[in-house]
Order: sequence, then C-alpha cells, then structure tokens
Amino acid sequence: MSASERPWSGRRLHFVGVGGAGMSAYARAAHALGAEVSGSDAADSPYLERLVADGVLQAQIGHRAENVPAGADVEVFYSSAVGPENVERAAARERGLRERPRAELLGELSAMRRTIAVAGTHGKTTTASMLAHAMRAAGMRPGWLVGAPIGGGLANAEWGEGEWLVVEADESDRSMLSLSVEIALLTNVELDHHATFASLAELREAFAEFLAHARQAAVVWDRPELLELAPLPGVEVVAYDVPDPVLVPGGSRLDWRGHEVVLAVPGAHNALDAAGALEAARLAGADEALAIAGLADFHGAGRRFQPLGESPQGALLYEDYAHHPSEIEATLRGARTLAHRRLVAVFQPHLYSRTALLAREFGRALALADVVAVLDVYPARERAEDHPGVSGLLIARACADVAGGRPVYWLPSFAAAEPVLRGVLMDGDVCVVMGAGDVDALGRALVAA
Repeated sequence: MSASERPWSGRRLHFVGVGGAGMSAYARAAHALGAEVSGSDAADSPYLERLVADGVLQAQIGHRAENVPAGADVEVFYSSAVGPENVERAAARERGLRERPRAELLGELSAMRRTIAVAGTHGKTTTASMLAHAMRAAGMRPGWLVGAPIGGGLANAEWGEGEWLVVEADESDRSMLSLSVEIALLTNVELDHHATFASLAELREAFAEFLAHARQAAVVWDRPELLELAPLPGVEVVAYDVPDPVLVPGGSRLDWRGHEVVLAVPGAHNALDAAGALEAARLAGADEALAIAGLADFHGAGRRFQPLGESPQGALLYEDYAHHPSEIEATLRGARTLAHRRLVAVFQPHLYSRTALLAREFGRALALADVVAVLDVYPARERAEDHPGVSGLLIARACADVAGGRPVYWLPSFAAAEPVLRGVLMDGDVCVVMGAGDVDALGRALVAA
C-alpha cells in the first residue's frame, strides 16, 4: 500500500484489550491503513504474539495508566470485556482523550469497503473464513476481519487490496449493528449472551435490525423463523440449505447450484456453512468454480476442530471453540465421522451465566460422547462471587444423568484433569477439547505429555 493509500496516516490509536480475537483484527487493519498503533492486554495471547511478530505494535502486558501514549491526539478504543473502571480508560478520561467502543472502529472500517457481514449465533467464524478463502481463490483479494485465524497460515485479519471486506459480525455486544453492510449473511439464531439479551425475542429483533442494514442482498439459512427476519422488498433475499450432505471421514460433499463441493472439514454444520459462504461469494461476483476450488483447500479456522496431534498413548486430539450446547452437538457429531475407538469430550464451560442457564442442555449435548470430562468455568468478564453455587459441576451432574452409565469426570482444574486424561486416553480414541477459554492449553499439554 502506497503512502497515498494509507488514509489513516497521522492517526494514533491505542487498543485496551488488544489481545482478543476481535480487537487484534481491528488493530491489524488500522496499522495497514497507516495509523500508529499501540495496545495492552491483561495477559499474553497467540493473537498478541502474532501482532508483535508481524510488526503491528509492541504490546504491553498488564493494564497501566502509562501504557496510554502521550499526546492529546490519541484515540483510545476498548474491548467489550474492558469496563469503565479499567485504569487505562480512566487515564484517558482524565486526559480528555477520545474513549471509544470497538464498535465505532468497526463501523469506520466497514464503511471504507463493500462489506459482507456474517452474523448468527453459531458458525460465524467458519463461514466468514470459508468466504474469505473462496473469494481469494477467485482472485478477488478481499480483506477480512474475523474472530480467529482463517486457516492456511493466514491471520485473523488482513486489509486486502480488493473492493470487498469480509467481517464477522458479533452480536454479543451488539457491535454488528454498527456495520455498514452491502451483503448480510445470517447463519442461525439461538438465545445466547444472556447478559446482553433478556429473551429470544429481543435477540431476534437485533438480528432483524442487522439484516435491515443490507443494501444489496441478505443470505439467510432457509428456515421460516429466519426468513421472516429478512429485509423488506428492494433487497434480494437468498435462502440456502444443504438437506442431504454426504458425510465422509474428516469431510463432506454437497451439491450447490449444480456443482459438487468437496470439503476437508467434517460434519453437516460445515457443509451448511460452506453453502452460505458460496452464496455470498457468488453475489459479490466470484467465479463459482474457482470459489468451490478454494473451499476444497480449506482445513478449518483457528480453534474450529483443529488437530493438535497425538497423545503418547495414540489418541488423536482436536480442539474446538464450541461453547454452546448446539455447537457441542455439531462438533461431536462431526467428530463421529472420524475412525475412532471411543469419542472423548473434554469441556470447559465459558461464563457462569451461560453455565447456570444451560447446564442441562450442555449435559445432553456432551452425552453424545463415550467419555466426558468437565472442567470448571472459565469466567472471562464475570466474577464467581456474583454467581454463587455455579460451577462446571452442574454440567457434569446433568451429563451423568443422561449418559446411560458412560463415564463422566468432574475435573475442575487443569492440574486435576491432565493426569486423569493421560490415563483415560488410549490408542484409537478421538479426543475433542472444547471451550472458548484457555482449554486449548490443556489439549496441547496432553499431546506433549
């Protein structure tokens, strides 16, 4: 990008919580646009490490007032996980600096390109990643802002040189409503993020508002309850579905608009995500055959059923970001297509609020495995003292109630889980380590054990 193509030259942006999946993507885009970027986070992360390695910024570990750069022109952007009491946000207020939520920056970025926004309770990251791969294969050189590395060694964000930007649209903090959208893609709607949405009706209203932002087209899973959220006349609505995918070990095949699509990622849910991604790519002008070829080489986004390796006993280990009962069910059904002796599920619940409300649903989903291990809750932005009596034990008990005598382990800490799982895992097992917290570290430890 030449100097004339760096429209943010002269801007100084500081990111509080830059190590997260979304914030790190926005920092990467801001850097590509010529801004001077700085940031901090409470702890190191793979996203942070890659930002540093790629020369985007020199991040600070730990939040301190002095992390905010000197000067009156610094714009401070904060993650939705960073509250107003944060010391860097407080320092910015004291200095009279602009203190802005990440949604405002996302709105700026999406207004600069023709944007395809991918929303939905489940499947956003995979669908957006597939879409970026399909458009790249079609020679469209898209940019993308996605909540995980999109696979193939590519980062979670790139500004790109083409006219299109692919964005994962997050409903958890309503930031999806800040986007400037040309093509909107909706994968599904199921109640989650209970601290933001009090009911399914409220969540549906938010997704309907998201779809109403689309200027060219809305791509929607072919379900009546979703299609009724689609825009008023004047915007093309494209319904997609995959009624009969052919599931094979480690992959699937589907028919899309008369083409055979072959995927190297397992499960019916991935076939459905691929159909949505291909529809959006087609509407953006992608050559259909080239887009399909691009998906054939897609092996999954980061932490979406990613192989970790083999345990010393010969079990195959995978990690997955599943943190909702429907996601766990889809992941485990996909894992069943692999050759296995037993399917072992290791789950770290994410958020006390979600655990309390969905414990029974989590238990039923996990019971699809032959052996289950449940860890304690990864709190993220929540505090245990605000949720008395809530722990992963609620899910372990719920799973044991419906597991038909199959083993269910309650292993609160990694220190407790690692030796037990080393003894449980055997040659021929497939083990999926699931959760949106730091459970991937346990999976890597089991490979290295």
